[in-house]
Amino acid sequence: MADTDGIKEAKLFYADRPQKTEGFFLKGSNSLDWGMKNRLARIFNPDSGRTVMLAIDHGYFQGPTTGLERIDINILPLVPYADTLMLTRGILRSVIPPSVSKSIVLRVSGGTSILKELSNEEIAVDIEESIRLNVCAMAVQVFIGGEYERQSIINMTRMVDIGTRFGIPTLAVTAVGKDMARDAQYFRLACRICAELGAHYIKTYYVENDFETVTASCPVPIVMAGGKKIPELDALTMAYNAVQQGASGVDMGRNIFQSEVPAAMLKAVRAVVHDNASPAAAFDLYNTLKNQS
Repeated sequence: MADTDGIKEAKLFYADRPQKTEGFFLKGSNSLDWGMKNRLARIFNPDSGRTVMLAIDHGYFQGPTTGLERIDINILPLVPYADTLMLTRGILRSVIPPSVSKSIVLRVSGGTSILKELSNEEIAVDIEESIRLNVCAMAVQVFIGGEYERQSIINMTRMVDIGTRFGIPTLAVTAVGKDMARDAQYFRLACRICAELGAHYIKTYYVENDFETVTASCPVPIVMAGGKKIPELDALTMAYNAVQQGASGVDMGRNIFQSEVPAAMLKAVRAVVHDNASPAAAFDLYNTLKNQS
């Protein structure tokens, strides 16, 4: 036998050093299984505890959005600077090279376009697709206060159940209709409902007043949604304020790919999120990179 008493003296058991039992770095995630944690650790940087997600899934309900007309030309050059890509299975299969090692968050809800009632969604992608595509999380839209609120909540809870069975986290994306107030009270309600029903992390919008109460009252990580295109300095300020007030990162789309120099903007956002760079410093970085390009 290879393991004989004759080589016992060569073994190192470190009997004087107890094995460490480390807690997981993400808020509210310590009790998850190993596979869940591993996938979340690919989305969120374990050193900073934060993520910079690049959202390019807009086409699933509004077609070729400005800046996303050609994913291969406009988006692929940005991939190295994002921690995670949030997209649809169609774009993943048709455009994203399999050699890309970035974590993938797959949009799995859908069913209506901008021409109809957006809250009338169902689960549009089977769990087998998420497994087959080796994704790190599944994104489901939740319309608290929307016409089809109940259906969207059931969509999310179904994916939580199924995803937990196979070790894939569920991202709840809070949607705000045109008639809903964008304030801390609403987002506290929406985020807490999603967390209470099992979402592993939540994407929601930033509000200037009391955003820290939204993050504090949510027991799982919150990632700030970028929303509509705003000036670069304003977007960097919004990202800075969000992470300083408890967000575990940002998920930006239009404020990246509709920027004048998207790669420079994405790098500036990374500086804010992972390095705690001030908005002014990040904007200087953006301008420097912009001039170099």
